[in-house]
Amino acid sequence: MSTANSTPIHSINNSALDVITYGEAMTMFVATETGELDSVENFTKRAAGAELNVSIGLARLGLKVGWVSRVGNDSFGRFILSTLKKEGIDDRGVTVDPRFATGFQLKSKALDGTDPIVEYFRKGSAASHLSVEDYHADYFASARHLHLSGVAAAISQTSLELAKVAAHRMRDLGKTISFDPNLRPTLWADKETMVEEINQLAFMADWFLPGINEGKILTGCDTPEAIADFYLSRGVKLVVIKTGPKGAFYKTADGVQAVVPAIPVSNVVDTVGAGDGFAVGTVSALLEGKTLEQAVQRGNKIGAFAIQVIGDSEGLPTRGQLGE
Repeated sequence: MSTANSTPIHSINNSALDVITYGEAMTMFVATETGELDSVENFTKRAAGAELNVSIGLARLGLKVGWVSRVGNDSFGRFILSTLKKEGIDDRGVTVDPRFATGFQLKSKALDGTDPIVEYFRKGSAASHLSVEDYHADYFASARHLHLSGVAAAISQTSLELAKVAAHRMRDLGKTISFDPNLRPTLWADKETMVEEINQLAFMADWFLPGINEGKILTGCDTPEAIADFYLSRGVKLVVIKTGPKGAFYKTADGVQAVVPAIPVSNVVDTVGAGDGFAVGTVSALLEGKTLEQAVQRGNKIGAFAIQVIGDSEGLPTRGQLGE
């Protein structure tokens, strides 16, 4: 962890990481009672953020994870930092920036597996000021894998530039890259810009992990195979498409493809974080040298874990809980 204008991280003696990622984490207040957010009086505090969720999930499985971000010098920022320490995530790439505040969000209590209402308070946050200055070459290079998300790319133009630089440089170093598009249309100027920028990042990934609806938006194709072919023809080595109740479809640049059935869940509590759980399972298994079938099965399994509890990362299992 560093503060603005402190010693640059590249001067620190780094130890090897399995995975590095970057993005925005927010303090999240989850309603403990149902109803409209303006009428709810009681909330539980959690940490939230797509890339943080993936970092937590990977760390719980025993991988060494570095997470890069900016937080404010405030109670929310300190809460995020304490969460990183609790989860065993390397925080040397996090800058405490006293100029800006840490973002937060409110989330309603959902019923019967419906999507909760989420209100974000993130505009102008410390993390939105992430930029290429946060690309510390030695620190990133110490990781064997880079995981990127479309959320980090969407929060600001400077953060998007960081994603591009990280992808280009890690690719040049021969590192593997995974990318979850995590489309957030409200954070982009327009749909056309979102599609163009997300696809440019996707083309630099080894492993691309869209949902079926995201794939349709990004490619204009209607079937999982056609969506996969769109990316495989542009250099991606593996496309894994989440297809909801049907499970997931994958296809490789070598033409290997299959459908991996979903794991039935009878008690869906909170759907937020399911995609992050899927990324945790798939990426961790691939880094461990598991087969594609095993990797996607683990993705489905951890995604199923994630939707059975309140909170974005509370359902992500430890190695023991995973039972493999």
